[in-house]
Formats: sequence, C-alpha cells, structure tokens
Amino acid sequence: MQLTGKSKAALIIGLLPAFLIYTVFAIYPIIQSFYYSFMEWDGFSEMEFIGLQNFENLFQDSLFWNSVGNNIFVVIASVFGQIPIALFIALLLNRKIKGLKIFRTIGFLPVVLSTVVISLTWSLIYNTKDGMINEILRAVGLDFLAQNWLGDTKWSMVAVCITVIWQFVGLYLIIFLAALQNIPEEVKEAAKIDGASEWMTTWKITIPMIWDTIIVAIILCISGSLRTFDLIYVMTHGGPSHSTDVMALYMFNETFSNLKYGYGSAISVFIFFFSLLLIGFVKKILGQKFI
Repeated sequence: MQLTGKSKAALIIGLLPAFLIYTVFAIYPIIQSFYYSFMEWDGFSEMEFIGLQNFENLFQDSLFWNSVGNNIFVVIASVFGQIPIALFIALLLNRKIKGLKIFRTIGFLPVVLSTVVISLTWSLIYNTKDGMINEILRAVGLDFLAQNWLGDTKWSMVAVCITVIWQFVGLYLIIFLAALQNIPEEVKEAAKIDGASEWMTTWKITIPMIWDTIIVAIILCISGSLRTFDLIYVMTHGGPSHSTDVMALYMFNETFSNLKYGYGSAISVFIFFFSLLLIGFVKKILGQKFI
C-alpha cells in the first residue's frame, strides 16, 4: 500500500512525540556519555579534558575485567538457562489443555514482579541460617550441603544466576508460545500423515519455523544480561570480594560512589560497544540457515 502525502505527514506527526522523548531520554544520554568519557570530572568541579586516559585506566583495571568476566558468566547462564527452559515449557503448553491461561499467567508472573521484591525474596531463600534451601537440606539429612549461598565466592554468582533465570523465563515463554501458535496446523498434520514422530516433527519442522523468533529471544537475553544491575545490587552489592560484580554495577559504583563521572562514562561506552559486538557476533552465527 502506497502512502499519500497527507498519510505520510500524519504518520510523521504521530511518531514525532515518541521520537522526541526517545531522543531526550535515550539518544542524548548516550551521546553525553561519549563526551564525558574523555573528561575527568567529579560531578562538581570543572571538567578537564584528558583524552583517552579513562580508557587506558579502564583496560588496566583488574576489577573492571573481573566484572566483565562475571557479566559474561551471567550472559552464558541466561542464554543456556532461560532460552531452553522457556522453549521446553512452551512446547509442552502448546497443546489443547485445560487451564492453559492459568499456566501462562503463572509463568509470566515473575517478569511483572518488582525486581527488588524478587531480590529480597530470593535472599531469604538463600539465607544461611533459616533459608528454605538450607532448611530442606537439613531436613533430609544433607546438612553438609548447606552453604552460605550469597556469602561464598564459589556459590554467590551461581545463586544470582539462578534468580536471574527464574525471573525472565516467563518472558521468553510467552514469546515462544506466540510463535508456536502461528505455525499452521496443516503442516503438523501433514507430518503425522507421513509418519513423523513427535520428536522429529518438533526438531525438523517446529524449531526451524520459529528459528527467527529464537534468534530474537537470544539477542534480547544477551542485551538484558549485559544490563543486569538492580537484582545483583539488592542481593549482594557485588560481593563478596567482587565475586558478583558486573559491568553495570561497577560503573554505578565508580560514578556515584567514587564520583568518577568521566571514568564511569568510559565504562558505559565500553558496555555499549561490547554489547553491539557480542550481539552482532551471535546474530551472524545463529542467522545462518537452520539445519
């Protein structure tokens, strides 16, 4: 359908308010961060141009690279946790069963809950003395498995990642269910007539037909994982001993706690380009035709 001159004008006018808001609250702060990254500034005194010094300090900062490693761990755990679990549950629920809407609601509920509430609730579950996990282990005689889940450097990141996975599985569950319900029933019926098993139908027909949706879900998962902040901030504050420190949290602490606005902006610029690079790499690999 070809738009007329009046239709184009109406479309532009309709999009203009949203574009202006997006420019003010998204694009402009990004440009501002690029500018600040070349400055030394504590937020109060005058800025001093120092060129690439912030980036040189950044690449020599062992704590920053520790946060990068932790962030990559969160990304891997999220992609290989959230996506397969959500897809498996979506395949199970993509049937004519009673109470389907109830299951969808239950699955999506963690996504709409406040991250602070989720963080505090899971902190109680992981509590060393009377947390649910340790209480269950003690009740079944496995006291030796009880851990200080959030206070031990060996287990803290694993505990945080389990919470992250639990929180966002429902989001990808809804996305996959929507994609599965758009697959024509005639295709599945033809596969049954040809003698294909349910496993073969799923692997050879269903998955390839929603592969583009899976790629989008993986990209969203990576993007969200790289921006992980509030949940870790409430649960561990990046501790113990920076074992759960991620890039966004490290940037927050350097900017607002240590008043290094220029250095914090340099970290945000790194996160921006690192996200683009990682997402582009994953998209190139997964964008190939599914075999």
